[in-house]
Amino acid sequence: MADQSFEQIQLSIEDRVALITLNRPDQMNTWTPIMSRELSDAMYECDDNDEVRAVILTGAGRAFCAGADLSGGEGGFTDKTKITRPTKWPYQISKPVIAAINGAAVGVGITYAMLADIRLAAVKAKIGFAMVRRGILPELASHVTVSQVAGFSNAAELLLTGRMMSGAEAQIKGIVSESLDAEILLERARAIADDIALNTAPVSVALSKKLLWQNIASNIPQLMETEGKLINWLGESEDVKEGVKAFFEKREPSWSMSPSRDIPDDLIKLTNEN
Repeated sequence: MADQSFEQIQLSIEDRVALITLNRPDQMNTWTPIMSRELSDAMYECDDNDEVRAVILTGAGRAFCAGADLSGGEGGFTDKTKITRPTKWPYQISKPVIAAINGAAVGVGITYAMLADIRLAAVKAKIGFAMVRRGILPELASHVTVSQVAGFSNAAELLLTGRMMSGAEAQIKGIVSESLDAEILLERARAIADDIALNTAPVSVALSKKLLWQNIASNIPQLMETEGKLINWLGESEDVKEGVKAFFEKREPSWSMSPSRDIPDDLIKLTNEN
């Protein structure tokens, strides 16, 4: 049965499998502060419900999540709203989370999926860590999660170029474990979730997941904090304004900032500490 208390996502639970759907199809499920909070609330709900044994995360319509909602300009990169409880991320819950990337997964659309345990993608899905092409920074600890699953060289190429790749290439790079036709993607995700729900012990799975994430997770909170400070600074910069403007005008950006002159010493010190 679907939970109607959400505005921008849907949550349904059936046969011990929760399905969370990003639900702004007309906006290609672009990310907003509301969506962020609702996803966290859904993670809390799934974690607290012993009837849920596995979670599938997907998008409504033709996209998974096409990045931050930039309809209001570069402010879409930052969330200055007050939170009432700590954000609960997919890696933090005791149930396996399977991201079924059904279409475009760009920017936060893919960095959020990197916090899931298992990723599947439609063969033709467009996937990219596009932030550096907008003058902003890859976030949600993607500098550690991408490197962990894809290796340093692949992570460096994908994060430092921000280029697009297909779901098929994402499998080759190790970003996703399988790429399938879009028509059978959710069916495959459901088969994995059902296998977990039917054939595994919940406590064993919870402990195994904690061990899998142990070394990575220890670095994530501090890295997210550092990213947040850098993104807040970049969000007010000339380069991010130019990056967003160029994106909407469908032209090459003209960057004006200099790494040797414009990065404040306190931010350089912050990056050196991580």
